[in-house]
Amino acid sequence: MPTLAVRRDALFAALGKDYSEQEFDELCFQFGIELDEVVTEEEDNQPVVKYKIDIAANRYDLLCLEGLSRALRIFLGKESPPRYKKIRPKTPQRLIVKSTVDDVRPFVVGAVLRGITFNQDRALVAIGTHDLDTIQGPFVYEGKAPAEIKFKALNQTKEMTAVELMELYSKDPHLKPFLPIIRDKPRYPLISDSKGIVLSMPPIINGEHSKITLKTKNIFIESTATQLARARIVLDTLVCMFSEYCERPFEVETVEVAYVDGDGRVEEWPALEARMETVSVESINRDVGISISAETMVSLMKRMSLDAKVSKESDKNINVEVPPTRQDILHPVDIMEDVGIAYGFNNIERKLPKFGTIAVQVPLNSFTDKVREEIALMGFTEAAPFTLCSKDDIADKLRLSIGKIPAVHISNPKTLEFQVCRTSLLPGLLKTLAANKKMPLPIRLFEVSDVVLKDSATDVGAKNQRYVCLVNYNKSPEFEVVHGALDRLMQMLEVPFNLDRTKSTTGYWLEDASVPTFFPGRCAHVIFNGDVVGQLGVLHPEVITNFDLTLPVSALEIDLEAFL
Repeated sequence: MPTLAVRRDALFAALGKDYSEQEFDELCFQFGIELDEVVTEEEDNQPVVKYKIDIAANRYDLLCLEGLSRALRIFLGKESPPRYKKIRPKTPQRLIVKSTVDDVRPFVVGAVLRGITFNQDRALVAIGTHDLDTIQGPFVYEGKAPAEIKFKALNQTKEMTAVELMELYSKDPHLKPFLPIIRDKPRYPLISDSKGIVLSMPPIINGEHSKITLKTKNIFIESTATQLARARIVLDTLVCMFSEYCERPFEVETVEVAYVDGDGRVEEWPALEARMETVSVESINRDVGISISAETMVSLMKRMSLDAKVSKESDKNINVEVPPTRQDILHPVDIMEDVGIAYGFNNIERKLPKFGTIAVQVPLNSFTDKVREEIALMGFTEAAPFTLCSKDDIADKLRLSIGKIPAVHISNPKTLEFQVCRTSLLPGLLKTLAANKKMPLPIRLFEVSDVVLKDSATDVGAKNQRYVCLVNYNKSPEFEVVHGALDRLMQMLEVPFNLDRTKSTTGYWLEDASVPTFFPGRCAHVIFNGDVVGQLGVLHPEVITNFDLTLPVSALEIDLEAFL
């Protein structure tokens, strides 16, 4: 949950009223946010009281003073939700996109705010905003080699190459976390104007030339991203928040974005699209636990910045216009939640449920707990590695091909360590062994948890599957340890050993197998009722060295759900 730090006096001025700390805390509670902390900080040798407010992670519109104060004023009935308007000038600013950014940050959107008047106390936005009167379009968004990029970055006194800037900002605590986004790319994204003046090197830093000052009147805003939907959300939120400073409040000028090297398409931004949702008065009353009229419900929705009207077709339905600021509303249930907040959850009458149920543990989890306890009694220690891992962890390091593994890939991984959802528990345990290999031998670890596999038969294209994995790390493989663990598990599950090794009789048996992860001739499949449900054996020496281990490892991994 993000925390917004705002100056108390500026917030109260925007709200048009001074509150005591207790009064404001109560207002936050009613609105569904929380006053987390009140601090006093020094600014220009003057003490400044700041409120630190916890905001829901999906309420992007509340993450600035303008958005928070506007939402609270509307909640208090001091004003109506604004109508955001985009206008297309006769000659719109144009942003030309070249294909050289396709492998870095392929999408860009933009907008223009005219006649801006800044409050002296307002901290100016830096990234993605430019003084339009100091630059000249059309603007170009392209990728260039780091050594070819040279400009004076924001708040710097001299021109530097992109290589020099990356070195400089590697020591900056604020910018350092963003450097890996483009550091290893052969080309860095760059936005410049028609005269070659650099506006920004997104997403790292702006240029000094176009920086915003208190004298700025017209602002050019650009937002780049790896996904167009994210760029749209950022741009819509920015212009909705800061367009209140425009000469014509809440009016935004569009920008043309032309993809000249691709399909030649020309887009117009910002979107600023409101969408309509129809909700049932009866269902909201029932699910929230209240009984109010459609008209009262409409007034509550308006307090939450939603423009609502009773449907002309049926007074049992309400037509709700979701503004571009409310990116958190994805479903009618989200509107239902807003009604509950505006009504006041404390005002909802407490009632006993009309039906009674007896809770029971999910059978799979109950079964898992019993397996977990049994393995712990065998002398194994439970580990809990991450569900996400790298492609190498589940493929190359195990001597397997990533193309043949039904792995779910993360579209925008933050690090190389979290690229895919694991398809096996073994890599996580081997990494845990590597981190603890100085511990006394033998080291015996296990995990009972889910792997994630692609499955086209499900509505989301993937499924969770409950696995169990055990590893034994010692000076000798001690294959008999994991083999004995398998036999004990089967005994606990009352699954007999199938001497006939046929599907005609119930039970399990082992069959020789050739799996690249295991040492040749030291691997077997676990067969249950004729189906392969797991494997055990001694790991291949390459696998052991790939995970930075130095001693033999024997392992067992089986699909637990096969035994339910």
